[in-house]
Amino acid sequence: MTMHYISTRGAAQSSPTFTQILLGGLAPDGGLYLPQAYPQVSRAELDQWRSLANVSYADLAFAVLSKFIDDIPAADLKALVDKTYTAKVYCNGRVAAQAADITPLRWLEPGLGLLELSNGPTLAFKDMAMQLLGNLFEYVLDKRGEEINILGATSGDTGSAAEYAMRGKRGVRVFMLSPDGRMSAFQRAQMYSLQDANIYNIAVRGMFDDAQDIVKAVSNDAAFKAKYKIGAVNSINWARVAAQVVYYFKGYFAATSANDELVDFSVPSGNFGNICAGHVARMMGLPIGRLVMATNENDVLDEFFRTGVYRPRATAETRTTSSPSMDISKASNFERFVFDLVGRDPAVIRELWAKVDAGGSFDLSTTTHFSALPKFGFVSGKSCHADRLATIRRTFEQYGVMVDTHTADGLKVAGEQRRAGTPMLVLETALPAKFEETIVEALGRTPQRPAAMLGIENLPQRVEVIDVSVDAVKRFIELKVGA
Repeated sequence: MTMHYISTRGAAQSSPTFTQILLGGLAPDGGLYLPQAYPQVSRAELDQWRSLANVSYADLAFAVLSKFIDDIPAADLKALVDKTYTAKVYCNGRVAAQAADITPLRWLEPGLGLLELSNGPTLAFKDMAMQLLGNLFEYVLDKRGEEINILGATSGDTGSAAEYAMRGKRGVRVFMLSPDGRMSAFQRAQMYSLQDANIYNIAVRGMFDDAQDIVKAVSNDAAFKAKYKIGAVNSINWARVAAQVVYYFKGYFAATSANDELVDFSVPSGNFGNICAGHVARMMGLPIGRLVMATNENDVLDEFFRTGVYRPRATAETRTTSSPSMDISKASNFERFVFDLVGRDPAVIRELWAKVDAGGSFDLSTTTHFSALPKFGFVSGKSCHADRLATIRRTFEQYGVMVDTHTADGLKVAGEQRRAGTPMLVLETALPAKFEETIVEALGRTPQRPAAMLGIENLPQRVEVIDVSVDAVKRFIELKVGA
């Protein structure tokens, strides 16, 4: 039976397949794609996948992704997955060629572990999906004889992960928007120092939400999108979420000895893509007990899970913090979860997001939808700068482990939500080197960097700074594509 996809807003007339939605990002009606029904994983499959996880991340990824991708021949998909997740390639030569080194589980103490996801080329968990996405794009474009112009927005790590995954790829240009001056110096250098001819960085004089709104506005201009072949690699792209589902299975198998045990996951959340993948894994049948969502001072999502009110902040209200990749007010992937929460009713989603897109909010607190929230396993909490510093210090002093600022947010909230008898895995999001200033503030020492990243801030940088303007971005794309 072929896997087909639907839009959260329900206006899409066809039921496209995976490769048909891969290059497009948003659905034509402005919604996000999800499977018509989540594929289910049987106990026999879990048992089989457990043995795969102990041998090869690539083999596990092929098994999981085959549930979502059935319009790429199995042999080709296996080759793409193997090309992505061979340890020497994926880990950029930084660790030994062992499957476990791609996403190792580090126990801090009994029942509390870090699932390390930052061994990719840009030192952030975004590489886990983005490296595969680059190979999928190149494969599909080659088969079709087409080109694509990727338009994305980043609050930090997505941009560099996308650019490193797409640099030099045939038929691909990347136009990446970022908030001017609001990422760490390391994050800016990773992106802006790339000199590849197919990579373009655009810094907007605003917040991440402004950049993300521009991307959505351009993507919703059907004529412009078609003429300039606009695609997306942000986590609005379903392939990103599907690839992230894999490491929840990997972490679960690493933390348990049998498939009747429960595991809780604590996930630092900005655009809701990382934890949305955990939600999908749980809906597929992975025995996840709770999904613990950690926010920073920009606590829109924490507020929703506590109160039922989703109230995105205005640009002026969005805080600039020391965990900048989470400085987000409107989380794109949240729409995917709310679609499930309201019984997959696209009419409800259209009504709710009409309010959000108009700059408003919505309140589900008195509805049966909100009363159904506990069955999805979500709990939440928040962390501030002082919490972050204290968690970084405590983790280093107690365990000898240095964590980045976002992972510290996940650890802080995990500590509040731990349950006796249930392992808690915190998803590590980046290496500390990406946030050197805060690490020095917390520990009085500089985090170690991979040799290839030494002095990266001193490299020449290429970036175009513009005002918050949809038209200005369109003109920039027209100019570069025309050239």
